Amino acid sequence: MENLTKETFKQKVFDYEKNKEWKFAGERPAIVDFYADWCGPCKAVAPVLAELAVQYDGKVDIYKVNTDQEQELAQVFGIRSIPSILFIPMSDKPQMAMGALPKAAFVNTIEDLLLKK
Repeated sequence: MENLTKETFKQKVFDYEKNKEWKFAGERPAIVDFYADWCGPCKAVAPVLAELAVQYDGKVDIYKVNTDQEQELAQVFGIRSIPSILFIPMSDKPQMAMGALPKAAFVNTIEDLLLKK
């Protein structure tokens, strides 16, 4: 799991300053967790994402964006509540989910949307 700044986000996920239309820059499907350190539900999601990062290592990239430190990214994606989870398939539009999802919901979304099993 990797914390992204604005610059690393543009390199690894989407360069929103260059592209108006969605153009995923990653090599694998990805999950981006928009969170804050003070957020209780975000703290509940963190260990689940850590487990999934190990479980899907090499298949799905999992990133975190601290919305307090990266306010511009939060604004670009219209983050109004956290945690907000962005699921990014390789060849489709990303989908946003709000709130602390249970592990089963993450697994289902990874399998059905990101890995299309």
